[in-house]
Amino acid sequence: MSKKHPIVAVTGSSGAGTTTVKVAFEHIFRREGVNPLIIEGDSYHRYNRAEMKEAMQQAEAEGNRHFSHFGPEANLFDELENTFRTYGETGSCRRRYYLHSEEEAAPYGQQPGEFTPWEEIPAGTDLLFYEGLHGGVVTSEVNVAQYVDLLIGVVPIVNLEWIQKIHRDAAERGYSAEAIVDTILRRMPDYVHYITPQFSRTDINFQRVPTVDTSNPFIARDIPTPDESFVVIRFRDPKKHKVDFPYLLSMLDGSFMSRRNSIVVPGGKMGFAMEIVLTPVIEQLIDGRKS
Repeated sequence: MSKKHPIVAVTGSSGAGTTTVKVAFEHIFRREGVNPLIIEGDSYHRYNRAEMKEAMQQAEAEGNRHFSHFGPEANLFDELENTFRTYGETGSCRRRYYLHSEEEAAPYGQQPGEFTPWEEIPAGTDLLFYEGLHGGVVTSEVNVAQYVDLLIGVVPIVNLEWIQKIHRDAAERGYSAEAIVDTILRRMPDYVHYITPQFSRTDINFQRVPTVDTSNPFIARDIPTPDESFVVIRFRDPKKHKVDFPYLLSMLDGSFMSRRNSIVVPGGKMGFAMEIVLTPVIEQLIDGRKS
């Protein structure tokens, strides 16, 4: 951790809603005049799209049916740890991008699914902002979480997460229901060992809980809407971030306390709640940096 060069990481599995938090942070950074260095978790995959397909086929041929983007074999955890450590010490680091689409790839003259070359980012930013799968990952070889000053978790209950993934992969990628279920099953060991444990290390967790029946996510016709959900916001240490629960309850209509460190808000207010909760925390980090 570094007061002079703070690191904020948002972690959550694919389709969990980390993009919503990213948008909330963008609003906060703009209002507070914060100049962040943006790091995308996908840029720390070990393989590009074609290589990953080949590596997966090779792993399956060798009897490994659980090779996935969630685990260490398909990611550069050591490189991510080094990025966080270097930024915390110097305010600079290396960065590259994973090009998801033709639109993203065109300016670089590359193909979708490829990485841009690594580039050196000089000092001069106010903080590093990471959004991806492994912002708080810890293994026997690496400890990424130890360098993070503010770790945010975004994790819907698992059935809702699966519903979101099934609908997204079918609509946007044209995958069959059988292929999507196969992916969920293949990722499960890595999900249990490398994704889920991160949420015990987070400073603040945002968990969306639907208020409609999601007992069989594999036949759900619709994704529960925000208005059909609540968001449970859990603070690991409210005193650390000087959380003013009476203020939050007054600002977020329909909210209530469920435990001494947890507040529940209507799902439709998720984005607003994130900005209300996170703005003073970011202000604390920036004030600490200046001091």
